[in-house]
Parts: sequence; C-alpha cells; structure tokens
Amino acid sequence: MSAPVVPAVNDRHAAYNKSRIFLVSVLALVTAGISASLRSSIASDLQRVFFDPIDKLNSATMVGSVLGVAFLGFALTIAIGSPLLDALGMHRLLPLSSLCFMGGTLIVTFAGKMAQGHNIYWVVWGGMVLIGVGWGLTETVINPLTTTLYPDDKTAKLNVLHAWWPGGLIMGGLAGLLLDQFQMGWQIKLCLTLLPAVITFVLCMGVKFPPTERVAAGVSFGGMFRELLAPMFVVWFLSMFLTAASELAPGQWVDLALTRTVGMRGIWLLIYVSGLMFVMRHFAGTLAHKLSPVGLLWFSCLLASAGLLLLSIANSPVTSILAATVWGTGVCYMWPTMLATTSERFPRGGALLMGLMGTAGTLSIYFVLPAMGRIFDTTKIQAAGGEAAFNALKGSELNRVLGIASQTSFRDVALLPAILLFVFGAIWLYDRSRGGYKARKIH
Repeated sequence: MSAPVVPAVNDRHAAYNKSRIFLVSVLALVTAGISASLRSSIASDLQRVFFDPIDKLNSATMVGSVLGVAFLGFALTIAIGSPLLDALGMHRLLPLSSLCFMGGTLIVTFAGKMAQGHNIYWVVWGGMVLIGVGWGLTETVINPLTTTLYPDDKTAKLNVLHAWWPGGLIMGGLAGLLLDQFQMGWQIKLCLTLLPAVITFVLCMGVKFPPTERVAAGVSFGGMFRELLAPMFVVWFLSMFLTAASELAPGQWVDLALTRTVGMRGIWLLIYVSGLMFVMRHFAGTLAHKLSPVGLLWFSCLLASAGLLLLSIANSPVTSILAATVWGTGVCYMWPTMLATTSERFPRGGALLMGLMGTAGTLSIYFVLPAMGRIFDTTKIQAAGGEAAFNALKGSELNRVLGIASQTSFRDVALLPAILLFVFGAIWLYDRSRGGYKARKIH
C-alpha cells in the first residue's frame, strides 16, 4: 500500500534564494557597522587635524555635528525611499547604498586636499551625509525585506539580522586598533569601509528580490499611508526617538569622551558592548516570547538608563566595563525590536512605517550628538573657570577638566530611556489586560 500523499506547503518565496538574499542583507549591514565604528574611532583625529585649528573652543561641537549629520542623511533617505521602495526596486537601492558608502568615505578621506580652512568642515560634512545616505538605503531595503521573507518570525529574524550591526562595529573597531599599532593614519582606517562595500555591491548583482509583504498581500499604496492615522503609531514613532538616542549617540561618542576617564581607549568599550549585542540578539526570539516584545523593551530601557548613569561615573577599566555591560544589555534589543513590533502591530503600513521608524531613530541622533558636544564644550569651560582659563590648561589639569565634561555628557543622556519606562510600562499593562501581546496579520 502506497504512502499517503502529503500536500506541499505553498511557499511564495520558493522562487527566491532566501539564504543568498539574507547574506547580502547581512553584508550590507556589516558595511554600515564597520563605517560607524571607524567614524567613531577617528573622531578625535578629525577634531585634532581639522577642527581644533578652526575653532578650538567649539571643536567638540563640530565633531558631534559631522558625526551626527550622517544620521540626518540616513533619516531623510529612509523617509523618502521607504514608501517608494517597491517602485524603485530593492535590486537598485541596495547596490546604490554600497556606492554611497564608497563615495562618502573617499570624500572624508581626501577632505584636506579638497578644501582649506573652515571649508574643510563642509567637505567633511558632505561626505558624512553621503555615508548616511548609504546607510539609509541599506535599512530601507533590508528591514522590510526580512519581514517579507520571515512573516511569522519577525522579532527573532530582525534581531538576528541586526546582530550584524554590532558585528560590523567589532570588525571596524578591531581593525582600527590593529592599524593603530602599525601607526597607520586615520585615512587608511576610514578606507577599510571600502572593502565590505565593494563585496556587497558585487554580490547584489543578479539577485532576484521578492515584492514586500504589503504588496504581496494586495494592500494598496493608499492603504499603506492610511496606517499613519493610527494613534498608537504616533506613540511608537516618538518612542523611537528616545530608544535610538540611548544606543547610537553614546556609541558614536564613547571613544572621544571616555578615553580620558576610564584608563583605556574608549573604542574597547564599544567593541566589548558590540560583542555582547552580537551574541544576545540571537536570543531575542526566546526573550520576546517569555516577556512579550513590549516587556523586553521596558527592561531594555531600565538597564540602558542605569548603564548610562554608571558610565558617567566610571573612572577605571573595571568600572567602565561593568557600566558598559549594563548599558549594552539594555540597548541590545531596542532597534530591531522596535522595528519588528511596528511591523507586527501595523503590518499594512509596510515599508513606509518601518522606514519612518528608522527616520525617527536617526533624526534623534542628528540632534542628540551635537547636544552631547555642546554639553561637553559648555561643561569644560565651566569646569576650567572660563574660556581664557580653559585655553591656558595643559597636561593633567586639562585631562581632569575634559574628564568632567565627558562624564556630564553621558549623565544627561540617561534621562532619555528613563522616560520610556512609563510609556512601555503603560502599553505592557494594556496588552496584558487584553490577553497579552498579539501580532496582527494582513487580511
């Protein structure tokens, strides 16, 4: 007697090479992570070489501005590109992101040859914007692409994908430190971004990408925009400002600010935290199942706020590692879980709503990084006793004053995730009163 025939499961992605697509997405995000890590590691070089000669009193603000403007490029790109993703095509936007990383990196690298005096600031600024556009195009594609490929496992898969953001941070941080040992210039360090960008561009060629989940379900372009009217989306959108600022702004600032106070290169803290995040994001699905995604976000905010406060008082390698552990554990799940929760609560919003969440997150960095720079500059002048006194400082006294400024800039940012304890706590309790967290399906 022959065995019964089992009907084949209909997989609408059978015609696509899911493993190849996911690999390309990972490499694109690795490129973004390497770029961010290297930008952080050369911040003090940009300040010393370009901005101190222009305006020593406000050079930290200038550094914060050029680092932050990459996030503005990201924000504008993902805001414009996300609703047009299906029209423009993933197969065009993802390789274009690699070209932007290449172009922006080369502009910053050769800024000193392209301009003189204060104009160098604007050349560096423009290069950072183009790098931000590359990063924005990357996330415009890979986030809705992942939720499309894995519609029933969004939180877990987005966290696994975004584990490679800290993976890229680790690669860039270690490579930069290695080149420091050989006394290589900051330009060579920054140009390491070109390698993964070229590889990603090449591997994008010939890949067939699926339509997004929204298009495959037959939700119209207008139906996608109507999801913007959901009141709860506004809450999530505003919350993304604070979660992203809790993670990304301190990450870009850590090497410049904390190196003087903790007795070690701050970039080692970024590498260590990135290692924690890389490992822990692979367990996000299990934690989200036990706590719910909203519960996971509540605990993330609690630890992030505590960690930033601890970083503001850390004064040795041991205390800094302990503080970084608390902070890193807190911010670990924020970005991918916010994206996944948005996709699960508002699936008809498709790439538009996920893109707007990315816009909110990166716009916050555009404002927060320069604010950290202003806090740093204001505090250093106050601690020194005035502008003239600060300009006269040297040696250990200068380091003491700069250390006070560094710690103050981290302490003030700790308020941001603390605010969200009330927001996510209320949503978590509301979900529990209605039987628990439930992901919506497109019908």
